[in-house]
Amino acid sequence: MTAPALRLTDLSKTFPLAKPLFAPAPPGVRAVRTMSFEVPKGETLGIVGESGCGKSTLARMLVGLLAPTTGTIEFGEAAPSPGDPAAFCKLIQYVFQDPISSLNPRKTIRQIMDAPLKQLYGMDRAERDKRVAEIFASVNLREEFLDRYPHEFSGGQAQRIGIARALAASPEIIVLDEPVSALDVSVQAQVLNLLADLRRTFGLTYLFISHDLAVVEAVSDRVVVLYFGAVVEIGRAETIFNAPKHPYTKLLADSAPVVGRPLTAPEQKGTELPDPLNPPPGCAFAGRCPRATDICRTEDPALRPMGDDQLAACHHPIED
Repeated sequence: MTAPALRLTDLSKTFPLAKPLFAPAPPGVRAVRTMSFEVPKGETLGIVGESGCGKSTLARMLVGLLAPTTGTIEFGEAAPSPGDPAAFCKLIQYVFQDPISSLNPRKTIRQIMDAPLKQLYGMDRAERDKRVAEIFASVNLREEFLDRYPHEFSGGQAQRIGIARALAASPEIIVLDEPVSALDVSVQAQVLNLLADLRRTFGLTYLFISHDLAVVEAVSDRVVVLYFGAVVEIGRAETIFNAPKHPYTKLLADSAPVVGRPLTAPEQKGTELPDPLNPPPGCAFAGRCPRATDICRTEDPALRPMGDDQLAACHHPIED
């Protein structure tokens, strides 16, 4: 069998807290709880969840900006260390949410594009010019833009430049962190269509992080739902929001605005995430879940199969 593009095994992240002078050290904040899953080559995996669920922390671990507390991250057959930035950057790249602020305002676009080609591949000027021209053509940008500065571009153009910069490293995986949330709706469609074309052309694997469930459902093959740092459900994009097994996934789907449907508050007991400094026992969603019972407040549910290619961590899953 072909190795997956990405494999996470028992991955977690705990941020330590300052130790009081005359007291034992606190346990720290578990931003990402132990999780394991695989991403096949060529797949787009959507990652959703409300603010504070651990999406950005997970993304930063994947690209080497944060070191995991436990677990391993494997890329295909390899498990490169973030201590080898060249090898790491050739495998995975990051496209940021705010395209303008992610580009160095003091450098021209040509200088920004040249950097990975020089540092990772040692290309000379002629080789760099040829490669940059190819990349700009693939993202539908004109070469005359190369001698301009980031502030001279619209949000959609800047995001295309950010995508082009990621492609310059010739990665196998790209983490897309809210790549269209700062763009107009019409521009969003253009960027999403571009990403789909690039995935087919270059055989890329995407991890697509977003709050917009409609966008995630449209572009993703599978979806991972995070809550309070843990994976609560994994499933096919076409079924996970239409037939969710976990009450939190249903809450997300019911909360998303839909044209022609009046806004109504979905059923839940509360609206706040648990205290990360004092996490509750059992299921973290029990305090908000209308289906919670005593076992939910004492025993943390394991992620288990629930139908075809769907897993959920719930003691009382939603039945069809």
